[in-house]
Amino acid sequence: METTLKLIMLLTAALALGIRSLYFVHMLQLNSYRPERYSKWCKENDSRLVNWRALLPALLLPAMYLPSLYCYIAGIVILALTATLNFPKKAKKPLVFTARVKRLLAALFGLYALALVLCWFLDSLRCAGFTALLSLLPWFWVGLVNKLMLPLEKHIANGFVRDARRRLEAMTDLTVIGITGSYGKTSTKNFLHALLSVRYNVLMTPESYNTTMGVVRTIRERMKPSHEIFIAEMGAKNPGDIREICDLVTPQYGILTSVGEQHLETFKTLDAIISTKFELADALPENGCLLANGDNPHIRTHLEEKTPRCPVVTYGLETNDFTAVIDKVDTTGCTFTVTVCGKSQVFTTKLLGAHNIQNLVGCIAMAVRLGIPMEELVYPVRLLRPVEHRLQLLPNGFIDDAYNSNPAGFRGALDVLSQFDAQRVLVTPGMVELGERQEALNRELGAYASDKCDYAILVGEKQAPPLKAGLLSAGFPEEKLFVVKTLKDGLAVLNALPRAEKRIVLLENDLPDNF
Repeated sequence: METTLKLIMLLTAALALGIRSLYFVHMLQLNSYRPERYSKWCKENDSRLVNWRALLPALLLPAMYLPSLYCYIAGIVILALTATLNFPKKAKKPLVFTARVKRLLAALFGLYALALVLCWFLDSLRCAGFTALLSLLPWFWVGLVNKLMLPLEKHIANGFVRDARRRLEAMTDLTVIGITGSYGKTSTKNFLHALLSVRYNVLMTPESYNTTMGVVRTIRERMKPSHEIFIAEMGAKNPGDIREICDLVTPQYGILTSVGEQHLETFKTLDAIISTKFELADALPENGCLLANGDNPHIRTHLEEKTPRCPVVTYGLETNDFTAVIDKVDTTGCTFTVTVCGKSQVFTTKLLGAHNIQNLVGCIAMAVRLGIPMEELVYPVRLLRPVEHRLQLLPNGFIDDAYNSNPAGFRGALDVLSQFDAQRVLVTPGMVELGERQEALNRELGAYASDKCDYAILVGEKQAPPLKAGLLSAGFPEEKLFVVKTLKDGLAVLNALPRAEKRIVLLENDLPDNF
């Protein structure tokens, strides 16, 4: 009987470890498998590591002094409760079981199996004690195994990169366009794909595949010999990230959408962000071309100080090579006129927000550069739809800007909200990954929002204080300001607000599960 109970206890321990480990593997994935980012997350989220549900295996320590039979029974009950109460909740962005995650889980579960087999050969006291220590630290084991596997993962990644480079080198007639910026990359990529597809067979990196390995995966899984243009979105959280992607795809053309205070947590300074974004310009050949958002002061200043070796074409809503003037704005979209070299063309679009028009002008400029006249772009521009979760006006009166998390985009979304003649409600957790400037920037955006909305619902007690302080400092009525723990609570508050004939709700940013 004791042998059977011991086996059941160890199997239950394996189940509890597996369930808890899946959560931490998910957090590791959201932190890009980077040991330093995962360690930082663990330090900043100690309540997720140490709470009463996570500490249940500690009850095995006093239980190990019981007679063997009762010790194993207590262990089964404790570990079963641990597995049940720590079952992961539904995530906004679930764990993706990539090949890398499968390798990590195989190594992790192999480690657990080895440890539990060793426990089998111990007496009840030591078996319960070691099982308790093993079960209390799944976050540590996940981080440890990830570090141990880094050399293998680097070797595998290098092989994939070499294969992707060979495929690109074989396509001698392929035109590569790189797109980067602090914000606006994904929208610009999608708009440009739609416009260029009028004449060319175009491949773009899907969704937010904007890392080196995301680009590699796109090339290896989706690129065909028939493709004429490849649009590569290039994201960065550290200096050198853009250069690494450029070394792989060797772009002939580039679009620089913006430079602003985003990912300051890793970049530390705005100068580092500017330098990193301009790695795209530095990589372009002399016969290439950089299309740059001339409205952005950081871009314009840098271009004046350091001219790239390739030609530069500016675009935007101010005075640029390609200049757009917004003629009319309403709930269905807007009408705008683009002028270049004295020639003008009127466009209509369902897109909302001046920054969307800004991005769209950059796409029109690139299409013209590649031989498509503006008049041929009128119809595809009219057909464009907002990118999902990026200032997307839904039929229920919600503006879904959940993907946004930067000051300029936040301001632009608030400007759009202010244009509606309706009850205007802001629902937001604020912005993250802004380093030492995070609190100040959230406070500034709170003040900016004060006359753009009638009600403000702030999600997340950790992020809310600076937003709340900014709103109140600008005279926003406190009785129309609410702070809630979760988005679900926020929607409950929203539904309880006084009804209005028309209501527009801006869902600005939705923090991922690791925040």
